[in-house]
Amino acid sequence: MPILQQPTAEQIRDERIYLKLGLTEAEYDQVSAKLGRLPNYVETGIFGVLWSEHCSYKSSKVHLRRFPTTGPQVLQGPGENAGVVDIGDGLAVAFKMESHNHPSAVEPYQGAATGVGGILRDIFTMGARPIAFLNSLRFGPLDDARTRYLFEQVVAGIGGYGNCVGIPTVGGEVQFSPTYRDNPLVNAMCVGILPADEIMRGTASGVGNPVFVVGARTGRDGIHGATFASAEDPHAKERSAVQVGDPFLGKLLMEACLELIASGAVVGIQDMGAAGLTSSSAEMASRAGGGIEMILDDVPVRETGMTPYEMMLSESQERMLVVLERGHEDVAFEIFRRFGLEVANVGRVTDDGYLRLFWKGEVVAEMPVSALVDEAPVYERSLGNADAQTSTAIPSAFANSILESWLELMAHPSVADKSWVYRQYDSSVRTSTVFGPGHDAALVKVPGQDKAIAMTTDGNSRYVYLNPYRGGQIAVAEAVRNLATVGAKPLAITNCLNFGNPEKPEIMRQLSDAVDGMAAACEKLGAPVVSGNVSLYNQSSGVDIQPTPVVGAVGVISGIGHRVPSAPAAVKDTQLFLLGREDDSLDGTLYAEMACGRPVGDGPYVNLNEEAALHSLMLELAQDDILESAHDVSEGGLAVTVAEVCLGCGNGISITLADKINATGWLFSEAQGRIVVAVAENMAPELIARAERYGVPVARLGQLSGDHITVAQGGNVVAKMSLQHLRERFEQSIPEKLASNALTTVAN
Repeated sequence: MPILQQPTAEQIRDERIYLKLGLTEAEYDQVSAKLGRLPNYVETGIFGVLWSEHCSYKSSKVHLRRFPTTGPQVLQGPGENAGVVDIGDGLAVAFKMESHNHPSAVEPYQGAATGVGGILRDIFTMGARPIAFLNSLRFGPLDDARTRYLFEQVVAGIGGYGNCVGIPTVGGEVQFSPTYRDNPLVNAMCVGILPADEIMRGTASGVGNPVFVVGARTGRDGIHGATFASAEDPHAKERSAVQVGDPFLGKLLMEACLELIASGAVVGIQDMGAAGLTSSSAEMASRAGGGIEMILDDVPVRETGMTPYEMMLSESQERMLVVLERGHEDVAFEIFRRFGLEVANVGRVTDDGYLRLFWKGEVVAEMPVSALVDEAPVYERSLGNADAQTSTAIPSAFANSILESWLELMAHPSVADKSWVYRQYDSSVRTSTVFGPGHDAALVKVPGQDKAIAMTTDGNSRYVYLNPYRGGQIAVAEAVRNLATVGAKPLAITNCLNFGNPEKPEIMRQLSDAVDGMAAACEKLGAPVVSGNVSLYNQSSGVDIQPTPVVGAVGVISGIGHRVPSAPAAVKDTQLFLLGREDDSLDGTLYAEMACGRPVGDGPYVNLNEEAALHSLMLELAQDDILESAHDVSEGGLAVTVAEVCLGCGNGISITLADKINATGWLFSEAQGRIVVAVAENMAPELIARAERYGVPVARLGQLSGDHITVAQGGNVVAKMSLQHLRERFEQSIPEKLASNALTTVAN
């Protein structure tokens, strides 16, 4: 509303308008106490977004503190725009993952596109040249028309932004479950490279230094985006809360900012993400322990009649806040005008600790930075019963045969071939992609070096739902195992913690236990958390989603020639072996969920000591070029892993099981700490000897040959299928489901 019609401080209090602006009764009282007066409309809105769940992490902060965040390789941990780790030779990698779940549920194309644009800005803000995108996506069942609409539009939005800015999308994952029917998860990750001694930070220091707004003009899109993402029913919010991205402008902004940073004139720089100008200014001032004052009349706007409230809360995309060394203003004007971008000196750094806003010659907001950022409320919410049982017993018998179940698993959208997705992404632009989509981890070459950065995303809500602590361990263990599988040494992780309503004790118990499990795995596997994001209030039709912590892991391979593909290139005299324990438990498996219609049993088996030994073994085998291929055992168990290896190389295998083995459990168990490797026959003794040295169980599965996969036991064939039939089920599943009905084009 126009500033002259905005409610007075007394009206805000008496009519409880602060509730609509994101503050609770108690929080509004705290704001008034900190200011020593009633906040006006602009101030109330600013406190509302900065104290929102999305910006302050007020429900999760006490738990996040339990993550390990340091290590000799860590150059920048949590608290900045992205984490940074050392990769040697004077270089470092910046990376981070963030969510854009709620916007994508309302406007899937723009929600996904601006998620990619936002995480891109987080990386080049650190002074890093972005080299790769990844993502982690969750949707409801594909037999639902709205799910198909969301799925197609989210994928299009990711490709639409990433392809236009010229950064390859090299990896990710997509899973489907009824728990996400109305609340898809869209988690985006970006990785960049920079000189290890040239990290740029979001700090507003140096009294009198000028503050610039650069990039796009400020509009009314995205207002209340942060509080929208912190609402229990975000789908009831209006579409104006969803930002609109411009990837071509994003590309120009990236190049201009990197050039400006290289000039040496930048003191600090910050992306205007959630809460826009509000969060960027307050956070930059907080990191420096100082203040900022801004003249909002000078902010470039694209709509007439914009008020201070709207300018401060707008989340218009492709904008940055930059603090320059005084006297270097002309550098910014020259660079940004050359790129055709907006550039405006809107304020200066102060030392009084206040965020002070001027409009038409008057002070329209004056708030202590510490109150806005450092003193935001932190809640230790009640935790539910740790022993609450969410699952049911696993049936002793299943209706379908092993062969029928195997084929159904290969056609399940969570397992089936994802070519329909990643063919819409440019995965090879810049010609540095060594392994793209379809491998356990992506590999991107480091320019000018014989090394590559390995990166992956992973997470399984079913495991966390059944056993939050164990599921948290698995989320980290599997992501780090993916790195080891391709031959990379793990460096660190980022994460997105996607959970339901934190006001429910059972949800906070899930979050707390999952964090503890993740922290234990990070410690044991040498992968500290250097960045991340929390997304709460994720619900479908009022029901909380299954807890979904997603992990993005980054590692390095020294010597690209030592990389290990997921399937062998040649198969003459090539044998498959299983590294890790044989298991026949169906706890937490997709197989059991498909049979029962819900997750059943406990979380799958995991042992962090065994994981660590397996990872060390894999790194040694890769460095000594023992392996022809490696592929980890995860969703769908050995049945899916073996099938994918055979499809990848075009050869079948005959497996003979011992009589004492439960064939169903052996094939479909999702027990962790297991990798299927391929070796030439003459290298098999060396593989076995090294596995024994590390205490890792090893079992021969069979030799790759023929065009069928056969499993036999006690002289009987348990299952047999042709690769051609298997490939048809695997590759055609998602396209057929999308084509089965006309795509719904109306969002609601």
